[in-house]
Amino acid sequence: MKKEDVLRMRECARELFAQAHIVITEDESVNVEVSDMGLGRIDQVGLELITYVNTDRCCAKELALAPGQICPEHRHPPFGDNPGKEETFRCRYGVVYLYVEGEETLERKVVPPQEDEEWYTAKHEIVLYPGQQYTLFPNTRHWFAAGAEGAVVSEFSTHSNDESDIFTDPRIIRSPSV
Repeated sequence: MKKEDVLRMRECARELFAQAHIVITEDESVNVEVSDMGLGRIDQVGLELITYVNTDRCCAKELALAPGQICPEHRHPPFGDNPGKEETFRCRYGVVYLYVEGEETLERKVVPPQEDEEWYTAKHEIVLYPGQQYTLFPNTRHWFAAGAEGAVVSEFSTHSNDESDIFTDPRIIRSPSV
């Protein structure tokens, strides 16, 4: 990923947080995590986020998605004595299209990029508007996308161990180099 893409997406995330009336510190502002998932298409596939806390018991994050941006399908599997991450997404701004395992929604609002379609198997659509939330249980395949104005999602979860996440697409690199 290019440094200019990181800077541009950090600015996009800051603007989205401001639209959602989420106040962040200067340190958080300059350190927004940006990931293109190693695919080199940050405007289409990726995620911008701030982690507030991540202890052995709980985690809280703010996720920003640029307009139409997709966080690719993944799951949070068990590891060791940990049953896997349970997380609740609460939409703060925009519209979030969340896709989970379950009965397929036939007329979905978001279609994965054609070149990646085989890696998006969760097809049950849940639409979240500001103030709405949804809880995902451990090891549930899911992916999500922002609507036309972008989106901000607060994530509340058990301990987050990103390196244990399993992405359906084997090309994904959660923390790619810049």
